[in-house]
Amino acid sequence: MNANAIIEVLEEFVSENKQAHIERVLQLRTRHLTLVFEDIDKPHNVSAVLRTAECMGIQDLHFIKNKNSYEVNPIITQGAAKWVNMHHHDQAEDNVAECFDSLRKDGYQIYATSLEETSRSIYDIDPNQKTAIVFGTESDGITPEVGGKADGFVHIPMNGFTESFNLSVSAAICITVLKSRLGQWPELSKKEKLDLRAQWYRKIVREADLILKAKGVAYE
Repeated sequence: MNANAIIEVLEEFVSENKQAHIERVLQLRTRHLTLVFEDIDKPHNVSAVLRTAECMGIQDLHFIKNKNSYEVNPIITQGAAKWVNMHHHDQAEDNVAECFDSLRKDGYQIYATSLEETSRSIYDIDPNQKTAIVFGTESDGITPEVGGKADGFVHIPMNGFTESFNLSVSAAICITVLKSRLGQWPELSKKEKLDLRAQWYRKIVREADLILKAKGVAYE
């Protein structure tokens, strides 16, 4: 993808207000934290998480799909899905290993949500390290495979009789705690911002790919 060329061709079709809005969002976007979902069985809850994550500046979400598939619910996401990168891990011989290997290659520490005795409070996780938090199904939680491959376990301290929040609330709390301890998210690199700017321009401009093709600009 030639991001510079894409932006040069499409920017005349993007209003100044929209361009300014994109620049503000880019300054607040992060890949310091990512969320991973393993075989989610209640897709409407994941759609709610996706919307929350996008609003809070998270750019990447990962989906491990061994048994259950996931389709975005546009009514719940309110368009949030087009602004984030959704990574689907469903083609490998071991989808958990493939997902975790790719995350570790990018420098993430991986914590699986669990009430295991060795689980650490979300308040005790080092916010300065790139972190991936893995969520399992609301009925059964994470699988033993995820638990065995993660770097550790994490939980949200509870003050009532109920042992867990629902998925969307849990994700929102984890994001909020880590962000508040950092003060603000570490910024994306210049190249990451450039690539996202090009990606979002393609999302905004009607028939963007036809325009780029007519100009001979590669967009894949």
